[in-house]
Amino acid sequence: MAGSRRRRWRAVMTGVLTGSLTVLLGACGVVGTEDDRRAAEELAEKHHPGQLKAIGARTLFPGTGGSEVTFAVTDDRDAVVRLRIDTDKVRGGLCDGKDCAGVLADAVRRGRQQAEDFRTLATAFDSCGYEVVALGPTGTPPYVVAELTNETVAKVLGEIGRCVQRWVAASGPESTLAKGQASYVNVVSPAVAERRDRGKESWPTLMRLTRSDLLASLTKHTYFSASYAIEQGRVDTTGSARVVRPFRERQKFGETVQSAVAERLRATHPRVVVSDYQWIWRLEPGRVDRQTGYVLYCPEPDARGRCVNSDDAALVTTDERGVPVGKIRLVHDVREGTGALRLPPY
Repeated sequence: MAGSRRRRWRAVMTGVLTGSLTVLLGACGVVGTEDDRRAAEELAEKHHPGQLKAIGARTLFPGTGGSEVTFAVTDDRDAVVRLRIDTDKVRGGLCDGKDCAGVLADAVRRGRQQAEDFRTLATAFDSCGYEVVALGPTGTPPYVVAELTNETVAKVLGEIGRCVQRWVAASGPESTLAKGQASYVNVVSPAVAERRDRGKESWPTLMRLTRSDLLASLTKHTYFSASYAIEQGRVDTTGSARVVRPFRERQKFGETVQSAVAERLRATHPRVVVSDYQWIWRLEPGRVDRQTGYVLYCPEPDARGRCVNSDDAALVTTDERGVPVGKIRLVHDVREGTGALRLPPY
């Protein structure tokens, strides 16, 4: 009898939980994107007949509701158009509070312009021998492939710098790029690029190259970020580069250099506390096995034994593991009160 009651109770609770989960998923828009996709396709066919082909949809979760529907552009294999739509809110002809036809028209214009901008970028890099294998989520920075060693780093950075100069020139003097102060290019090794998640060739180029799984397959390994100063449309093609490490490697590097700096400083500051804040580590010119950056420290800990709002820093050059090589230069008064850091360039 007791066993029968327990079975009935479990059945009731299972029904309650299943019903609650269904309501929750429905409220969050997880159940499906079919209605949103259908509405978006109808909108596209009405206002842009024959120009757009729906190729995917994803639920906007959590909080926003609705779906993001992705379109290919039939006469532009590079372009991708994304429309956020919620059929629960579209009955009045609105998407995100705006006229759906207007929102879609803006998305189409934006998608076509981004494709044109990409072709300008890709042509500039192709012409100097570097294929763009990925793009940041907003279309920049580009990712290219090269093996950086002590023997090649200066040459490769210079070549990429000339690619950037072509890109800036082709974009025009009124472009955001030409008016900017710097441009960045990420450099991944050939071995990492070979194993990247390439996606489907049938997808629009800008859909393939900006995908999060592609970027994850590249950035889960150490890579380099090259930066090039721009002044009045002219690029300093020499460039500089920094190492970008995955989280665990970055933590290990930081612990190594911070521990070494603390050990050296204890000779003059027995109670020194080193901050675990990690500054940018730039490659020394012509080297990939030497990098320089700042380590923040406090000569004395605060009341809780911490180093907070440090006003002192050590400029350190390390090897690839974070072990200091050569002298450590101390820099003082590096913070405006308790606010922004003002570390000297290096």
